[in-house]
Amino acid sequence: MSAQKTTDDADKLRGSVKEAIGKLIGDPKVEAEGKSQQELPKSDAKPKPTPKS
Repeated sequence: MSAQKTTDDADKLRGSVKEAIGKLIGDPKVEAEGKSQQELPKSDAKPKPTPKS
């Protein structure tokens, strides 16, 4: 499993937990943050290295 895939899975898990806590305590803001954290698109593209001059 790649590091990026592991990070994506961890973010989804954190979002899921945050959403559940928001529901449990009745805080719609925390619940919405959890939902949005689960849906964040992660790019597999790596940044281009800058040429050294």
